Amino acid sequence: MPLKRRGPLQLVQREVDELKKQVDHMVKDVQSKVGSNEEAFRRCQDLQISAEKTLKTLQKLTKADEPAPVGNYDQRKQEEERRLQKIVERLNDLSLDLSPPGPSRDTGDVSKDESQREANEDEGSSSGDDSDEDSDDKKAAKPPLQSDLWIYTVLSDFNGEEEGDLSVQRGEVLRIIRKTVDGWWLAQDSKGNRGVVPKTFLKFGCGVDDDDEEDNGDEEDSEEEDEAEDEEVEAEVGKDFIGEQDKNSSVSNWSTVRKALKEVDATDVLSAMGAIPPGFRPSTLGKLLEEEGETYRASRYIKPELSQSQLSFKDLLLNPDTGRVHARQVKTCVCFTLWSCRLIPTPGVGVQVLSRHVRVCAFDGSQVLSNIHTVRAAYNPKNPKTWSFSPKVCLTSFMSHRLNSVSTYLLIFLQMTGLLPVLMDGDCFLRCNSVSPNLGILFELGVTFIRNSTGEKGELSCGWAFLKLYDETGNPLSNKTYELPVNGGTPYDKDVTLETSVSRGSPGSVFQQMLNARRLPKLVVKMKSTNSRTKTQLSVLPETLLHCLSCVNLLALHRQLLADALLMDRVSIQNADLMCSPILSSFPVLLDQTDLLDALRSAWLEAENGMSKAQKRDLSYLKQEFTKVYLSSAYFLLHSPSLPSYCWADQTSEEQRARVIYSTLSTLQTSQQSGGQVGNADIFFDSTHEHLAFEISEMTFDLLQAAVFNQE
Repeated sequence: MPLKRRGPLQLVQREVDELKKQVDHMVKDVQSKVGSNEEAFRRCQDLQISAEKTLKTLQKLTKADEPAPVGNYDQRKQEEERRLQKIVERLNDLSLDLSPPGPSRDTGDVSKDESQREANEDEGSSSGDDSDEDSDDKKAAKPPLQSDLWIYTVLSDFNGEEEGDLSVQRGEVLRIIRKTVDGWWLAQDSKGNRGVVPKTFLKFGCGVDDDDEEDNGDEEDSEEEDEAEDEEVEAEVGKDFIGEQDKNSSVSNWSTVRKALKEVDATDVLSAMGAIPPGFRPSTLGKLLEEEGETYRASRYIKPELSQSQLSFKDLLLNPDTGRVHARQVKTCVCFTLWSCRLIPTPGVGVQVLSRHVRVCAFDGSQVLSNIHTVRAAYNPKNPKTWSFSPKVCLTSFMSHRLNSVSTYLLIFLQMTGLLPVLMDGDCFLRCNSVSPNLGILFELGVTFIRNSTGEKGELSCGWAFLKLYDETGNPLSNKTYELPVNGGTPYDKDVTLETSVSRGSPGSVFQQMLNARRLPKLVVKMKSTNSRTKTQLSVLPETLLHCLSCVNLLALHRQLLADALLMDRVSIQNADLMCSPILSSFPVLLDQTDLLDALRSAWLEAENGMSKAQKRDLSYLKQEFTKVYLSSAYFLLHSPSLPSYCWADQTSEEQRARVIYSTLSTLQTSQQSGGQVGNADIFFDSTHEHLAFEISEMTFDLLQAAVFNQE
């Protein structure tokens, strides 16, 4: 019998177990004083790096990565994250106890080394003229003192732009506390102030003269020394130093230093290199999506939510007369179209842009009030500063390559269906029940990039715009086109401008001001109304949701099936047993993997085209057909082993998934046209179609797990 494949989560669990054993063993050695402190500190550093690497790997895992379904996947993943966090905290505390004194902590050793060196020099000079050459060679080969390795002089003025930066002036002598591979070093000036400084502004040693700038030989020597030191830094990443404080204050201050160091990332290095235009920042909404799990994803917002009493559902009710989901009006329900962006600065050399996109959410000036929805932009390579989100972009535009769509997945989808993918569709809706007078829509323009030199991937915010949905008197905005100014920085920053050819406050005549206004970055958004059918479908959706308008019919059908299972098919209102429903258990995943949602849209549109008008009005018939179409398209693909894992802005992964999705759909459609039935279970037992091993969690919907999640 072949061995069972180990999934990524199981492998991470084994790594965590092994890390815990190593940490326990090291703690015992430290307590029993086996070995030196230096050796224990190095072991602690290695374990810290391993633990942080394992934690990053774990956070990137998704249920789709597993070769076979895993029961209670989210709960198991959270348990492993908590275990790893405890291990990391334990290692951090141990590192503070074992860390050697920093350069600013003990000056006695430095003076001792200096006196020892002077004594050696005196001995060398008294040994005679014949030994002068040998003594000179020894002096030249003698390595510099450890304390001197951390003394640097500022070559040019540097004004800190963000919290944690250290402003310095030319000629100032700094003591380096920690060197990092990304080029931003933690330094301390003569007054005791600490912060990060780019290493390109520093020169090894004390003193800087005007002649230094003209002495190429000295610069080359210093560059070679820096490169040699960088290699040492890469091998000793994680070494921490504590300054001259007592034990309690050192621990408190070190936590602040640790936080500042973690905030230094690739974007700071690229900004110092000039590869990032002024006003660009790390993406705020992208960071929320990455670090907060499902908290800001649409898959969380379509799940049922209990009321405050936990005895009923908050916004899911059935109309007893019609059997349909009861319509629920909310304070805000608007439809809008992302149209275009213009004059958006582009990143400089050294980075390759993988995706241009806009992340959208409800915002009140202080917090995000809905899920974060992403719309990818198309652009003309001849004019990369203009982004287009128009849902009217036709197939011929893509086929003629006038627009760069980042991935051929979009071309494949358009060729197969003639529909615009959800990822590119700028027609959106927002439902929100917040009563905040400052409620509006936040648009964060972003790019996903990869560094050419290191291959490191990241996301930048190219600016943001905010559309307030109510005026000062509380009246909603009228349906028209709005040109929103794009601001630099983050949504919490004020008066940060993007790199433009004209400043916002440029003086001049009225005509000149009008010309200047047209040169500023703008986001064009159109507020619009919808037909009565769409309004009816929107009224049955959750109280808070932001998504693509073309998916409303699918979301409404899912909502109806959810109401039937929870309000009609349960034995009693107190019963919370697992329910057999593959749609309810897997449909939320589709909102996070939009290519599978596109596949479902295509299959359902084809099914609707074959229906009569009477069948389209028959709710029970629609639910039956939707279940069949779902099982034979999205559900089948979701558990296909040939489908690669979903990865954002990965061109190779997107192309592979697109080809698997539409080749599989074509095969299934061919078999159905040749006599098969839509949604027939025989396809899951057909030897020509591979699928993952069956697990009961694929078929069951856990009400308690969903309800607890919404309480969080």
